[in-house]
Amino acid sequence: MRYSMLILALAGACFVQAQPKGAPLDLVGDLKANYTGGKTKILAAADEMPDAGYAFQPTPDVRTFGQWVGHVADLQAQFCGGITGNTKQLGAAAKTTKADLVAALKESFDMCDAAYDGTTAANANDMVQTFRGPRPRVSWLWFNIAHNEECYGSMAVYLRLQKLVPPSSQGRGGAGKGKAKQ
Repeated sequence: MRYSMLILALAGACFVQAQPKGAPLDLVGDLKANYTGGKTKILAAADEMPDAGYAFQPTPDVRTFGQWVGHVADLQAQFCGGITGNTKQLGAAAKTTKADLVAALKESFDMCDAAYDGTTAANANDMVQTFRGPRPRVSWLWFNIAHNEECYGSMAVYLRLQKLVPPSSQGRGGAGKGKAKQ
């Protein structure tokens, strides 16, 4: 429980710093805003990497870019499917083409959209069964966000190693979509 509260506190603190001025968000609104931000970055990163880049592997002991996309898709299906009761194995880890991996990633985001859209203040603390045991719904959804952000961080490095600008850095310092400044 302490771990869950720490994740919530850190995620909330990070979001508050980046949040534009305006109406304050409640816990569920904050959760959904953070999920949507991560979803946008991951889908854009998957789009940004060219087909050939999906096989890119900086060293033999780490995942390829495509394996990162598949990892996100498979775990999201597990995390969010468990919440909605729509458990489904996407088998993204076995896919290798950009088209197949992006399709699985989008399907996993569809599954998560249902989980996040179905979360309200009234059911946020409902217990859900996870591979770590029972957890509050909101805690498990924050865990998914944290996992996605960790994966996006790795994907962003792979994009940079391919001389591409990660989505979260596009528009800064004159660097737009595509190739990084040389």
